[in-house]
Amino acid sequence: MIPEGNRKENIDRFLGFQDTYDRFRPEAPPLVAELLSQYLGGRPALVADVGCGTGLSTLIWSRAADTVYGVEPNPDMLGKALEKLSGLPAGSSTVTFVQGYSNSLPFAAGSLDIITCSQSFHWMEPGSTLQEFARCLREGGVFAAYDCDWPPVVHPQVEAAYNRLVGLADRLLQSLQPEEEQASKWSKEGHLSQIRESGHFSYAREIVFHHTESCDADRFTGLALSQGGLQTVLKLAPDLLEQEIAEFAGLVESHFAGRTLPMLLGYRMRLGIK
Repeated sequence: MIPEGNRKENIDRFLGFQDTYDRFRPEAPPLVAELLSQYLGGRPALVADVGCGTGLSTLIWSRAADTVYGVEPNPDMLGKALEKLSGLPAGSSTVTFVQGYSNSLPFAAGSLDIITCSQSFHWMEPGSTLQEFARCLREGGVFAAYDCDWPPVVHPQVEAAYNRLVGLADRLLQSLQPEEEQASKWSKEGHLSQIRESGHFSYAREIVFHHTESCDADRFTGLALSQGGLQTVLKLAPDLLEQEIAEFAGLVESHFAGRTLPMLLGYRMRLGIK
């Protein structure tokens, strides 16, 4: 049963494309663990990565914390995380993945050193979620919601084509789905004010940083295809975007021309110290 305050539509949005998501989305930069450990004042004993998806943001903690939990409500995403974990070396035995919800966590009060939400806090009801995070964090514990900007920095023409394709998918959804069946999200720009205004944190701030990964044409096209709105259109009416996806992929192929190039990802982290 889904706890009150969670929207089934938000959870179901991520059904069925866990392999695409895991293959193309970026892993969390190691800098995340370094920054949050610095704010904590030392190595964390217990970290929870909430809304962890396929574990791309969880596994960076496998050697940076004593115990790590990835918490994810979507069964497909969680299944992929568990599949990956089973194939990792023994050094990742500090990591456990569990099904759970942001406002109903399976942790004792004051037990967590760090809670993270990577690309996920905007899908959570902020009031009940922040209250639950504050319950679970110890005094001096750290909460951080961090997101990368879409699209990554590659080339203006390619980025503009990405925005057109994703924007078209979002507009199509308005006619393909009744409003009550559509996923809804909170503005990422509101994360910092929500943390401050919750009254649960003694200090809050935003940190902006970047990370560079390698990218080829297949990956950049895959990043667009990993977006939930586009995937929802493909589930409901797969033919509607067929031509647009082919044109986008062709433009991306033309730009990369068989090359693997640097791809810069800009990140925004909003954090609160209990």
